Amino acid sequence: MTVTATAAPTTTGTLYVYGIVPEGARPPRTPGVGGAPVRLVAGSGLCAAVSDAPASLRARRRDLTAHQAVLTELAERGPVLPMRFAVLSAGPEELLDRLSSHRAHLTAQLDGVRGCVEMNVKGAVVPGHFADLVRRDGSLRALARRTRQRPGYEANVRLGEALAKGVAREARGAAREVLALLSPLAVRTAQGQVDDEQVLSTSFLVRAADEQRFREAVTERARAVGDRLTLSLTGPLPCYSFVDPPSAPAGR
Repeated sequence: MTVTATAAPTTTGTLYVYGIVPEGARPPRTPGVGGAPVRLVAGSGLCAAVSDAPASLRARRRDLTAHQAVLTELAERGPVLPMRFAVLSAGPEELLDRLSSHRAHLTAQLDGVRGCVEMNVKGAVVPGHFADLVRRDGSLRALARRTRQRPGYEANVRLGEALAKGVAREARGAAREVLALLSPLAVRTAQGQVDDEQVLSTSFLVRAADEQRFREAVTERARAVGDRLTLSLTGPLPCYSFVDPPSAPAGR
């Protein structure tokens, strides 16, 4: 099985792979990439959700949406190990061989996400609120006072840079508070990429029965840290962040 994200034509018999589910699962009704019907290839106690690969494959919005919709329907019915967009297999024989050779690990991964959903929380720096920050930070108060006494371009730049760093520092502190509260509500967490503006990006593996409790906790934290950090919640999602890439049949 190979991974491709190019526009090159695919070969006859090539399968587009959406994810792995346990044996006995029902194929989704949702059309797949290119509008193709989705079916299950079963073997070794597992099933791979597949469709015929299109003649060309690009990351077009409609196909990305179709990929996600198929996985969402599968995830609503039971555990699924989702593949990223544009995972291909040369054909059923290769796919069945992969399922057989990785059976133990794939089964363990399915057991690990059974009854769970992925919830993603992001946090962005809230600009402004400088007056409160200066009031609480002695060094910033002193710098602001010097800038008022001896105003000028360089002084204003120094003050602006110091304020920006202070706001980011406060936001990172708020992000740590959010993680400390939410992490105990999850089975596992996976950290995403952050930068100077988005200081929090974490996926949480949450038991489906705890989803509402998790949502309420995010809402409560959003109110508590809203002057420093803007929180956004996405989910439930298929458990992309909790699939072990080296052990999945096609990688990610």
